[in-house]
Amino acid sequence: MPIPKDDFEGLYPCDFYEPDELMDADQMYTVYEIARLLQDLEPDADLDRGVEDVLLDWAIPWVMVHSDDLVVAEPRDDDEPGYYGVAEDD
Repeated sequence: MPIPKDDFEGLYPCDFYEPDELMDADQMYTVYEIARLLQDLEPDADLDRGVEDVLLDWAIPWVMVHSDDLVVAEPRDDDEPGYYGVAEDD
């Protein structure tokens, strides 16, 4: 059910980081780490599984929208996720 805007104490712009603002250019990150960074958390912050799932709901589309600005690396092991990093300028 929709809620009137007046019911909220504050409304904020829906701004998201650009990859080069979010990640160090010389580092690679898992989507889990990106999810934390998008919420201004440390990449290794300890989260409950439910919270992490909600953050992934934001991070996965962010990765897809910014795919032209990212590079991808295969997991180093079968039980590891893939890694993403900022693409270098050509």
